[in-house]
Amino acid sequence: MPDVRANGIDLRYETTGNPDDPDLLLIMGLGAQLIDWPARFVEQLAGRGFHVVRFDNRDAGLSTAFDELPPPDLGAIFGGDLTTAPYQLSDMAADTAGLIKELGIEPVHVVGASMGGMIAQQLTIDHPDLVASLCSIMSMTGDRTVGHPTTEAAAALMRPPAATPDEIIAGAIASSRVIGSPGYPTEEAEIRRRATAKYERSYRPAGGQRQYAAIVASPDRTAGLASVAVPTVVIHGEDDPLINVSGGRATANAIPGASLLTFPGMGHDLPEPLWTPIIDAIVANIRR
Repeated sequence: MPDVRANGIDLRYETTGNPDDPDLLLIMGLGAQLIDWPARFVEQLAGRGFHVVRFDNRDAGLSTAFDELPPPDLGAIFGGDLTTAPYQLSDMAADTAGLIKELGIEPVHVVGASMGGMIAQQLTIDHPDLVASLCSIMSMTGDRTVGHPTTEAAAALMRPPAATPDEIIAGAIASSRVIGSPGYPTEEAEIRRRATAKYERSYRPAGGQRQYAAIVASPDRTAGLASVAVPTVVIHGEDDPLINVSGGRATANAIPGASLLTFPGMGHDLPEPLWTPIIDAIVANIRR
């Protein structure tokens, strides 16, 4: 897995599939790494005729960390004082734009999940020439009147960082029970496997806090989304407790011509039984 220098930082990326096929870029969410895109999900996308690129966002995985920055004051940021916000989603979108240009894959089909959907939206607003189509999964517009989490999901998001591998695995299991798909629960053994792989590759809880601060500090994208002119599909779980389905509906309403696909029983994850219809929706949107 090589690195590319983009927007002044190093981004770790990985590709799957035939380089001669159309390029499809995957952007993951808060505190997540490129391996949070399930390998078999990626392989299925490649099997549908795409050269799939996934990468670690700044402050996650093996990309550049911003550990020299002071911790963000989330209370102040929520209150409107952005002085401790390390960066915003527009900066992460600029990272992504730099990656696209360095790899020479523009215009590229873009799929983002959760915070990755926010970055994908901002990328399409700021760099429309780089994006061929947009898919926003379990995400929102930045309008604070929509997409609210449940009390339990908000508490899971704000849980103090784990200190040991056992605590990390226990936290991953607890979080999955809160924010995962109630209609498609993931087996505990699989959650353990994923949590262990993530910890062994990279563990950066402070980076996740800075990314969360960037989400909170970033402005509402609703007005900017009105300018999006590429084919767009919005996918959301009807039982998402972390970003309520109203966040997905608001995203689809903000983008001219966007289609909306919701799944009952889907929470804030990518349950394997829904991979086929999700991939079908991505491919159908690209063909538009």
